[in-house]
Amino acid sequence: MISTLFAFVFTLALLVVVHEYGHYRVAVACGVKVLRFSVGFGPVIWRRQSTPDSTEFVLCALPLGGYVRMLDEREARVNATDKHAAFNTKPLWQRAAVVAAGPTANFLLAIVLYAAAHWVGTDEPMAVLSAPAAGSIAERAGVHSGDTVRAMSRDGMDWQNVKSFIDFSGEVNRAVLQGEKLSLRVAAGNGAAQRTVQLSTDALEPRDADATLMRRLGLGAPFSDAVLGEVKPAGAGARAGLRAGDRVLSVDGNSIADASRLRELIRANPAKSMQWRVSRSGQVLELLVTPVSVPEGSAKIGRIEASVGQPPAMVNVQYGFLEGAVKAVTRTWDMSALTLSMFGKMLIGEASLKNLSGPLTIADYAGQSARLGLAYYLGFLAIVSVSLGVLNLLPLPVLDGGHLMYYIFEAATGRPVSDAWIARLQRGGVAMMLMMTSLAIYNDVARLMGLH
Repeated sequence: MISTLFAFVFTLALLVVVHEYGHYRVAVACGVKVLRFSVGFGPVIWRRQSTPDSTEFVLCALPLGGYVRMLDEREARVNATDKHAAFNTKPLWQRAAVVAAGPTANFLLAIVLYAAAHWVGTDEPMAVLSAPAAGSIAERAGVHSGDTVRAMSRDGMDWQNVKSFIDFSGEVNRAVLQGEKLSLRVAAGNGAAQRTVQLSTDALEPRDADATLMRRLGLGAPFSDAVLGEVKPAGAGARAGLRAGDRVLSVDGNSIADASRLRELIRANPAKSMQWRVSRSGQVLELLVTPVSVPEGSAKIGRIEASVGQPPAMVNVQYGFLEGAVKAVTRTWDMSALTLSMFGKMLIGEASLKNLSGPLTIADYAGQSARLGLAYYLGFLAIVSVSLGVLNLLPLPVLDGGHLMYYIFEAATGRPVSDAWIARLQRGGVAMMLMMTSLAIYNDVARLMGLH
């Protein structure tokens, strides 16, 4: 609990300081007078100001954000001698630069964090593929359960080695975003020679590059043996006689190649009895298993209330200085595109609003990643930093993206948005942010209570 709280507070503090420091540094560079640099809101618990005319740095009691307050004629009266240092008197490009500097700082931080994680090294799933879904792009390409991806190419000439499943899925994401096919050199698990298959990733739209992309291609999770883990007492699996460690050989006479295929069959058969053949301690048993039916959106899926599949085989992935830095830039770009795509899909109803997470989920993930090790925590920080950068660029009036929209209007028309319109838009933006925050906190609580 203490480690989770510490990891959460450090996460928020780092991201807020970096974001606001971006605004602060560019404002100072543009000759804007910064009155206050605040980390947190509410009562001030620490304050530092070297001279009465310098920036006041404060730490407040509620560390859920921060702000940089600049000299501005729209907020208070400004002495004639200080007008040249007021934010509102600066040229349009300087005001836009100051506003954009916060999200930019988040993206730069993500690059640094990803690079550090690459240099430290992490254990990642090996690029071993599970059985592709029937009729999927992967199945039509000739992918088989247990295939290991050795190299990949988008032009069939320039091949790059694949270090892990994360490395592979990132390249798949980029191929879809750019509308290109992806060629793979794969080796079967039985030691057969390498062969080349081609994934028709160009058949998907760039908007498909989201968290469900691998499932759309029919690939799903990395290869995992069809062995059961923890079986919930009194659950559907336990009632059928299943035990942890059971290896599933077949279902209704169909051979089970891996855990992915088994999960697919369970999900597709809610409340339907299936004949399972399992291996247990050298014995082969026949069991009748009936998955319980649970809702998922407007449909019903099956669950056996047991962990299906062993953890995938792992490999330690570590990059050199230059390669790690280049990978960090690419990964930051990919994560930004994925985050923006997910926001867009939630807005138009193609993705569930349950994907919106709040401070409780962030705290939970911060604690989990910190316990896994430095590289994992650095990667987590990078993901949250990217999310914060993308969120702040959304065209909502109270966010940096909203202010940039004002400046685009000003550049196009030659006149600024009127104060009356800004006030109206600000009120609407506050209402939208309150709704998003409330929904995120509701989702957090629902996850903790097992309702999601």
